Amino acid sequence: MTNNDILRRLRYAFDFSDGALVSLFALADVSVTREQVADWLRRDEDPALQPLSDELLATFLNGFINQKRGKREGVEAKVEARLNNNGILRKLKIALNLQEADMLEIMELAEMPLGKAELTALFRKPDHRHYRECKDQILRRFLQGVQLKYRGPGG
Repeated sequence: MTNNDILRRLRYAFDFSDGALVSLFALADVSVTREQVADWLRRDEDPALQPLSDELLATFLNGFINQKRGKREGVEAKVEARLNNNGILRKLKIALNLQEADMLEIMELAEMPLGKAELTALFRKPDHRHYRECKDQILRRFLQGVQLKYRGPGG
């Protein structure tokens, strides 16, 4: 999955307008324009599509966390220069204040049931022996489940 695809799916799942996306970036202290957002949301085959960097996706997710949970006191969360699917999943879990049972329910909604051990392996540190890399299929299904939970089956 591309970062642009992830942004498009989250925009759809939570019915964010372009202005709302600009505001979410602002909550993470980054200024972007509606034009930039529009270029990131274009279809993959559109030549005007601009790739969304890992750093900007991490910034957006930090803004989403700030919107949902409130800004933390003190030091602002560090923006990752490199972001993988495990990090994206972790940030979404934090933003949506999801517990293990909630995550399993979302995966069930997307018709990709995971066991508790499979789920917790996705949140372990990479050097842990039970760490599991979050593949695109798992993240795609999770985002599909989020859409079903927060937007409804009719979409």
